[in-house]
Amino acid sequence: MSSESCQSLLRSISERTCTVGVIGLGYVGLPLIDAFTNAGFKCVGFDVDPGKVKSLLGGKSYIKHIDDSKIAAWIDKGLFDATDDMQRLSEPDVLLICVPTPLDSARDPDLKYVVGTCEAIAKTLRPGQLVVLESTTYPTTTRDVMVPILQQNGLTAGKDFFVAYSPEREDPGNPDFSAAGIPKVVGAINEDSQACAAALYESAVAGVVPVSNCEIAEAAKVLENIYRAVNIALVNELKVLFDEMGIDVWEVVNAAKTKPFGFQAFYPGPGLGGHCIPIDPFYLSWLARKQGFNARFIELAGEVNRAMPAYVVSRTSEFLNEFRKPVNGSKICLLGVAYKRDVDDPRESPSFELMELLLEQGADLTYSDPHVPHLPSMRHYDLPEMYSQSLTPEFLASQDAVLIATDHTAFDYDQIVQHSALVVDTRNATAGVTEHRERIRKC
Repeated sequence: MSSESCQSLLRSISERTCTVGVIGLGYVGLPLIDAFTNAGFKCVGFDVDPGKVKSLLGGKSYIKHIDDSKIAAWIDKGLFDATDDMQRLSEPDVLLICVPTPLDSARDPDLKYVVGTCEAIAKTLRPGQLVVLESTTYPTTTRDVMVPILQQNGLTAGKDFFVAYSPEREDPGNPDFSAAGIPKVVGAINEDSQACAAALYESAVAGVVPVSNCEIAEAAKVLENIYRAVNIALVNELKVLFDEMGIDVWEVVNAAKTKPFGFQAFYPGPGLGGHCIPIDPFYLSWLARKQGFNARFIELAGEVNRAMPAYVVSRTSEFLNEFRKPVNGSKICLLGVAYKRDVDDPRESPSFELMELLLEQGADLTYSDPHVPHLPSMRHYDLPEMYSQSLTPEFLASQDAVLIATDHTAFDYDQIVQHSALVVDTRNATAGVTEHRERIRKC
């Protein structure tokens, strides 16, 4: 039978009287707040960046697919507050952790943000609260890393407070799937924690997929991303092979996907980007090494995908050589620094490595991205301050090569090809261009 504190939290969830705290107000946290406020819950957003807090309290969004109108609606309904004061973590009945889980310089898991957040929660943790980790991580993190930290104040997990894991499944820029429309996998450390977490998400999202424990939920998230990383590596490797054979890999994939069963299309690119696919598979390969196991598929996929920026730069050099031009001194404009089409998210974008490699070879480099007007500072790359260029006919004509790294729909590819001497297309973005195709090189 459920404990009294569990029953109390379940009632407050059912009655929409509990407050939901979301820690980390980024590409995962803000969509979650949207889902819960739409379901009638009051939310408090926590972030260590006071600039984000100030922006949100002023009704302004800093993420492209979260409109200002949404932020204003949360505030107008009296259902939203934001703060950088971690002493207020005692206020919400539920705390959802949505902080980054990057890799360190050795490509091992870096849980400092999860650990730091749990330490802050432990200082104010009170009986009856539910703590859910949403950040992607390796199996056993919730039970073996989070719980001991949260119990430092003397409360017992699963009895005095509740702990669960429910991995985020955000797809920034995809209008077909909002946070509220994506089923949530939920696993917890015990039955009461599972009951509370499942009830919470059932009240705000399309459906809940309960699993036996938090380790199953953690492993499911990593599997989702490994599946994509391995299949993208496969087509990236085939792209290199087919390039040598004069075969168009995109046409091959499009032909194969007409099979109505047993095949899912994945497409090549200049490398992997985003906060999940380039990072999360290595969480499991790291855990495998600790168990004395070599996760060969994961490691090989990582090697193939990490090699793609260098391959693209090498092919760009070959294409310029056709015009008797070296990379050194050539004017090259890179189109798109966001990691995927039509988003403003540059995390782990292969464009940064492309830019670094081109600069190392002496390119006179510029970039254009309507969603990223100013080149952000990135931890692993040392790039000069740059601003997005307008793709006027005069600017395009002045370039020795235009390199398409991200296929934003805002780009006018007909105009780009018409006015450019050489277009290097890593995304098949120019497939619909009919004139001047002799200027296009795919890679």
